[in-house]
Amino acid sequence: MKPADILIALMVAIIWGLAFVASRIALDELSPELMTAIRFTIAAVPCLFIRKPKVAWSLLIAISFTLFLGQFLSQAYGIAHGVPVGLTSVVVQSQALFTIGFAALAFGERPTPVQTLGIVIAAIGLLMICGTVGYDFSVAAFAALMISPISFAIGNILLRGARGVPMFDLFAWLCLAAAVPLLLLALIANGPTPAWTSLAHMSLRSALCMLMLGGISTSIAYWLWGRLLRDYPAAQVVPFALLVPFVGSAASCVVFGERFGPLRLAGMLTVIGGIAVMVLAKRPQVLPKTA
Repeated sequence: MKPADILIALMVAIIWGLAFVASRIALDELSPELMTAIRFTIAAVPCLFIRKPKVAWSLLIAISFTLFLGQFLSQAYGIAHGVPVGLTSVVVQSQALFTIGFAALAFGERPTPVQTLGIVIAAIGLLMICGTVGYDFSVAAFAALMISPISFAIGNILLRGARGVPMFDLFAWLCLAAAVPLLLLALIANGPTPAWTSLAHMSLRSALCMLMLGGISTSIAYWLWGRLLRDYPAAQVVPFALLVPFVGSAASCVVFGERFGPLRLAGMLTVIGGIAVMVLAKRPQVLPKTA
C-alpha cells in the first residue's frame, strides 16, 4: 500500500474507534432510536445531489437494514443500557466470526484450518465476556448488542451483490434507506413532542458528536474504506480494522474512566486475538459445485 493510503486506513480506524465514544456522549441526551436516525439523516444528505446507484431497491433496503440500521440501532441500544463503550467496540468487531460462518453457508466458502482456529479463539473470548454479564449491565442489553455483529455480518454478505457501483453513491443511499424507517421509529417510540424537545435542547457537544457520527464516521469513513477495498486486496486493508477496538477501549478509558476486570479484559483480548487470526489467514476455499 502507498504511504498515503496507509495513513488513510489508520485514520479510518481511529475515526471508527472514537465514534463509540461520540455515540455514548450523544446518548446522554438522545434516545437510541433518535440518535441513530439523526446519524443516518446527516449521512444521507449527499443523496440530494447524486442519483441512486444501479442496485435493485430490494437489495439496497436489505443491505441498509442489516449493515446500517440493525448494526447501529442495536449498538446504540446496548450502550444506552449500560454496556461499556470499550467492550462494545470489541463485541462489534466479532462480526468477522459471523461473516466467515455466513459465507460458508451462503457461498460454500470453507474456512481454512487457521480461520477455524481463529473462530474458536474468538468464540471462547465471547464466552468469557458472557461470564461478566449481569454485574454492570443486564443480560438483555448484552443480547441486544449481539445483534450488532450479526447484522454487520449479514450486511457484509449482502454487499457482495452490489459490486461495480460507486462506493460513495451506494453508501449515501444506504444511509437514506436506513434514515426513513429510523425517523418513523423514533417518532413512534418517543412521541413527536419528546423527540422534538430532545432536538431543540441538544447541547453543542452532542450536536458536534452527531456531525462526527453522521458526516465523518458514516459518510466519509465508509467511503474511504470502500475505496481502499477497491484498490487493494482485502488482506491488506482489513487488518487495519483490528485497531478499532483498541482505539475505542483506550478512548473510553480516558474519557469515561472505563476499567476492565481480569475476566472481561482477558475475554476482550481473546476476541481480538481470534479476529486477528481470522483476518490474517489465507482466503477460504470455495467448495466445488456438484453437477
